[in-house]
Order: sequence, then structure tokens, then C-alpha cells
Amino acid sequence: MKKFIDELNDLKKNTFIDIMQIEFIYLSPHIDILTAKMSINKKNIQPFGFVHGGAIISLAESVGSSLSFLNIKKYNDKYNVFNIEISASHIKCIKEGVLFAEANIIHKGKTLHFIQINVFNENKKLISLCKMTNIVIMKKKLNQKK
Repeated sequence: MKKFIDELNDLKKNTFIDIMQIEFIYLSPHIDILTAKMSINKKNIQPFGFVHGGAIISLAESVGSSLSFLNIKKYNDKYNVFNIEISASHIKCIKEGVLFAEANIIHKGKTLHFIQINVFNENKKLISLCKMTNIVIMKKKLNQKK
């Protein structure tokens, strides 16, 4: 699993995930749970000093989309994964520390993946509950002209 974590952390270089300083840290043996972390800093807070809800959603979408990517990895030369829906319920506000996002693939179909993401702090206190739907699309279809 370390090989896949290293690959995800290499793929993020020079991307939005890198700018947000998101680091992938754990992948379960069955590739159904992926965890990432993001430090709270002056770039991801809102004007009142709390972490911005958009930063939390960015963390959730990054870990959820990456989990879908790993689940189609053996077909990766033929398919892309895109998020088509994400929602978040923010339960607590937080000003400092590290956020962890644990994505769990609930449904893994051929076309749709349903992911649940729990975002929590270092003390395992739940900060946000997120859910997302990813679509798996054949690369050839994306390149066809309309």
C-alpha cells in the first residue's frame, strides 16, 4: 500500500492538491479507505480565523477522487474519474492544527462510485461529514468531437 501512497503523493506535485498542502498518509489493504491530512494555515482560513469550508471540501474531494482513481488503477489507461457531486455538513469550526480526511468507498460500480468522507482533527473530533459521487468515463469518449 505504501507504493500507492507514494504514487499519489508524487502525482499531486504542482497541482491544486500540492498548493493546499494535502498529504496522503494511509490506504487500507482492500483499497476501500484512504486517509489524507492538511495543516491549517493562513492560506486556508476565512477572514475570522476559522478554516474555510471550501478548504475542507477541497480536502474531502481530493481524498475521495484519489480513492476512486486507485480503484480503477488497473484500467487507468482507459478511464478517467471525475467528481460530479459533493456535499458537506460542517459540524464544528476549527482554527488551528491538522485536519484528517478519511474516505470510504461505499459503492463501487462500473460507472459510479459513492464515497463518504469524515473530516476530523488530531483528537478524532468530527469536524465535517462529506459525501461525493464520482463518475468513471472512458477516455475515448472524452476525446470524441461533438
